[in-house]
Amino acid sequence: MPYLFTSESVSEGHPDKIADQISDALIDHFLAFDPNSKVACETLVTTGQVVLAGEVKSETYLDVQSIARGVINKIGYTKGEYMFAGDSCGVISAIHEQSPDINQGVDRAVDSRDFEEKANGQGAGDQGMMFGYATNETENYMPLALDLAHALLVELANLRRENSAIKYLRPDSKSQVTIEYSDDHRPIRIDSIVISTQHDEFGSDEAMLARIRKDMIEILIPRVKAKQKIEIQDLFTDSITYHINPTGKFVIGGPHGDTGLTGRKIIVDTYGGKGAHGGGAFSGKDPSKVDRSAAYATRHIAKNLVAAGVADEVLVQVSYAIGVAQPCGLYVNTYGTSKVNSTDGEIAVKVLELFDLRPYAIEQNLKLRNPIYQETAAYGHMGRAPYTGSKTFTNGTNTEKITINDLEFFTWEKLDRVEDIKRAFGI
Repeated sequence: MPYLFTSESVSEGHPDKIADQISDALIDHFLAFDPNSKVACETLVTTGQVVLAGEVKSETYLDVQSIARGVINKIGYTKGEYMFAGDSCGVISAIHEQSPDINQGVDRAVDSRDFEEKANGQGAGDQGMMFGYATNETENYMPLALDLAHALLVELANLRRENSAIKYLRPDSKSQVTIEYSDDHRPIRIDSIVISTQHDEFGSDEAMLARIRKDMIEILIPRVKAKQKIEIQDLFTDSITYHINPTGKFVIGGPHGDTGLTGRKIIVDTYGGKGAHGGGAFSGKDPSKVDRSAAYATRHIAKNLVAAGVADEVLVQVSYAIGVAQPCGLYVNTYGTSKVNSTDGEIAVKVLELFDLRPYAIEQNLKLRNPIYQETAAYGHMGRAPYTGSKTFTNGTNTEKITINDLEFFTWEKLDRVEDIKRAFGI
């Protein structure tokens, strides 16, 4: 019998995502000036206020308040009427030095030039389990409901910045997509779409809601649909149920409407409820924290396994003990979709032979000691197209400025191990 599955997304102007982007901007700036920085940074945003807290071990000094303000302005919180604006909000910093008790298990071989010595000497920054997932139902090997939920908000943000077809949009928004699947787990149609978008005050409530609904269905949806492959476009039927700003007026939003915290959108950041999640957030953590780096590594493994034809759907779990380099265990689940003559346990054994999951090796292989993280902090860490670019950083006071070229973003999304996997499994 067909079934329904739902995923949601939130925009870059959502309070929790503002916090994520500020935390990751600080990570990037620390790594840009000192690639060996160890950082765990949390952000809280509320009406007119930003609070920064966390632990740092770095050779650089940053004006973190100025960096936070720059992120807020870039998102679009630039007006006093929002009750939260980059140039006027208060920014309080309670960032302090990292505990040596935590650092001792991570940096045992930091001065060595030998890869093996460093890889065996750098233990995991914490215990825990991390998951990676991939499915062949979309081109980017992501669950379709989440992929479309992200696409809706990316396009809504484009419309806001264009300020032409729709002029009343404010930065805060959420989306939700429900897909009907067949018994063999293939998307049949889009059942419902929910969009809640912050907006300017205008007209009567009835006229306002009618205008927003019309614009979302007649302007936003066609733009999103046009960017999809034909088979996905066919899922946009006339029978979709739309819930547009279902609670009504949404003028008060952003940090003035709800307090935002780093790390509260971990399902939006990953697979929309498909697969599994180990519970650890990503933003605000340097790559020595396996919550982040190992989650990227397992996504890289899962995506390449599916792309190589090992299975239609794959979940990969890895686990660690704090201060220990070698993983405690690796688990693979193909959900009965395996196309090779191997059990899931045998697939896991081959994965460990193909991929080095020691934290230092992950950092090096995926180039995670680079300042590439603010770009991950909205619209999902997974399923993004890898690309190469440059970024310019200042220390916040503009006394130091550097440009870093040839940065590789979203390296964990590369399909660079497909041929290795095919040879290993005889595909």
